[in-house]
Amino acid sequence: MNFKSIKDMDVNGKTVLLRADLNVPTEGKKVTDGTRITRLKPTIDYLRDNGAKILVLSHFGRPDGEHDSGLSLAFLVHELQERWGADIRFAQDCIGEAAQECAAALQPGDIGLLENLRFHKGEKNNDPGFAQALADLGDIYVNDAFSCSHRAHASTEGIAHLLPTAAGLLMEEELQALDQALENPEKPLAAVAGGSKISTKLSVLYNLCEKVDFLILGGGMANTFLHAKGIDIGKSLCEKDMAEEAKKIMARAKETSCEIILPVDLVTVGALRENAEHDTVAAENIASDKMAIDAGPQSIQNIMDKVQGCKTIVWNGPLGVFEIKPFDEGTNALARAVAEKTKTGALVSIAGGGDTVAALENAGVVSDFSYISTAGGAFLEWLEGKSLPGVAALNAYEEAA
Repeated sequence: MNFKSIKDMDVNGKTVLLRADLNVPTEGKKVTDGTRITRLKPTIDYLRDNGAKILVLSHFGRPDGEHDSGLSLAFLVHELQERWGADIRFAQDCIGEAAQECAAALQPGDIGLLENLRFHKGEKNNDPGFAQALADLGDIYVNDAFSCSHRAHASTEGIAHLLPTAAGLLMEEELQALDQALENPEKPLAAVAGGSKISTKLSVLYNLCEKVDFLILGGGMANTFLHAKGIDIGKSLCEKDMAEEAKKIMARAKETSCEIILPVDLVTVGALRENAEHDTVAAENIASDKMAIDAGPQSIQNIMDKVQGCKTIVWNGPLGVFEIKPFDEGTNALARAVAEKTKTGALVSIAGGGDTVAALENAGVVSDFSYISTAGGAFLEWLEGKSLPGVAALNAYEEAA
């Protein structure tokens, strides 16, 4: 889609309302993963270098429209200053007098952080009055929170109708990468879909059947498909009530010439714990008292054989219980093979979703993929082929003008 980038806007001397996603993982008040903060820095640097006054908007946690001091963004000020190399002003609210005073005090190159958007019910309700109160604080709206753009909230959708709007550099990077992966990919194209359930990814799987040449299934999701094919999967994680849906997806894949690749051998255990005694058996030979928790070596080899001929791969979900060693071996082996081919320039590899990124970090290859999406829900909805409200709204102000 066509949308304006911040590079298309004159931001000098203007107050820019920057929608960021600072809903970062924490333990207590300590940030345990600052990836989202770090990846905002190019946009922050660009705006500062070009004389913008920056007001950062974000939510944190789920305060449900009530002020909750435990979910205040105030604790992030030091972290942002460290990672962005700039002083940060903090406003005790995101609208009203405190926000207005913060905005008025900014000079070109300064940064202000507004309090948690979700302290107001108007944020999640996309309330026009709340959106207008936010818009009144600035001259330009920049959305750099692709990971929040599957929600039609006031700060992602409503405000975009009220101010000249542009995509931040991270948003632009995300959209270009995703377009390259599914809308205009180099073929053959493979998708890896793993994780525990197919019920949460039904629409994703149907959409992928129509887009990809190979659909590689792993984890509990693969077990459900094996069950649908009449294979006894013992005590393995499986959604037996989704067997008919799995059959429909397999039928759809056949219609669209999409090859579904299921495990042919699996690592099984009697009890799920670290270094548990385990066996590798053919998929049709899982014992009734065992559970499959990782793809076996022949399954991985089959997948690698397919991937070797591919030009693009999209990855969402691990192939096994990668959090418990040594049952991360299947996911690790495939991840490293994809990373190696990516480094040669022969493959475009794009991954997204919290578990997926954690699995790739576990394999030590997260920096070797072509692109890692910061999004979870938004990445899944994009895989479903859905229009994301925050992305669609990037053109709203222009179209209304």
